[in-house]
Amino acid sequence: MTTDISIEFFPPQTPEGVDKLRTVRAKLAELKPSFFSVTFGAGGSTRERTFAVVKEIAAEGHDAAPHLSCIGSTRDNIREILNEYKAAGIKRTVALRGDLPSGMAETGEFRYANELVEFIRAETGDWFSIEVAAYPEWHPQARSPKDDMDAFVRKVKAGANSAITQYFYNADAYFSFVDEAQARGVDVPIVPGIMPIVGFTKLARFSDACGAELPRWMRKKFESFGDDSDSIRAFGLDIVTELCERLLQGGAPGLHFYSMNQATLTTEICRRLG
Repeated sequence: MTTDISIEFFPPQTPEGVDKLRTVRAKLAELKPSFFSVTFGAGGSTRERTFAVVKEIAAEGHDAAPHLSCIGSTRDNIREILNEYKAAGIKRTVALRGDLPSGMAETGEFRYANELVEFIRAETGDWFSIEVAAYPEWHPQARSPKDDMDAFVRKVKAGANSAITQYFYNADAYFSFVDEAQARGVDVPIVPGIMPIVGFTKLARFSDACGAELPRWMRKKFESFGDDSDSIRAFGLDIVTELCERLLQGGAPGLHFYSMNQATLTTEICRRLG
C-alpha cells in the first residue's frame, strides 16, 4: 500500500539556506510526495522568497502548493499573487488565516480563511486545488471547540478540496475531530500534519504557542534524557512512527510532514513505515 504524503518547507532567508533546501528537496523527492508546500510569512513578508522556491519546485517537475495568508493581505495583492501562480502553472494553494505578527493591529481585507477561499474560487474557478488548516486540538484563539468546528466547516463549504491539520501527538484527538467534521457534513480528506521531533526544548516552546498538546508522559520522558540528543532523537522517531502507523491504520487519507527544511527524520519515518 502506498501512502499519499506531502511535505512542507519554509522559504530560506539566505543564499546558503536556498542551496541547503535544494539538497534537502532532492532527497525528499525520492519519497515521491504528491506535493511540496511552501509557507508564506505573515503580512506577505516572505512573498518573493516563497514565490522563488515555488517556481523552483515546479521547474523540477514537482507539484508545489504555496501558502496564502489573510493577514495583511488585500484583494488586489492576493489577485496579483494568484495570477503569478497561475502563469507559472501552479495548481494548488494552501489558504490560511495566518497569525498576526506582534505590533500589527490590522488583519487586512480578509478576516477569516473562508473569505480567502471564497475569493480564490470567485477569481480562479476550479484552477486551484485548495487546502485549508484544521485543528484537532482546537485553535488556540478559538472561543470554544464549537466555534472552531464552525469555522472549519465554513472554510470547507467555501470551496476547499482538502484540509491539513496542525501537528499533534494524540491520535484520538485527530479521530474525534474527523468524526465530528464528517457528522457536520464535511466530506473532504482531512490529512494529519506530522512534526518529526528534532529536539525537545524548542518543540515544547513551539507547542505551547500554537496549542499542540505534548502529553505529560512524553514531556517527562524527554526531560529525563537531559542533553542526550541521540536518545531524544531515537525516542522522537519511535513516537512519531507509531503515531503515523496508528493514523494510517485508522483510515487517515495520507500524511503531511512539517520538514523544518530537513530531510533525515522525514525520510527515516517513511522508511520505517515501508
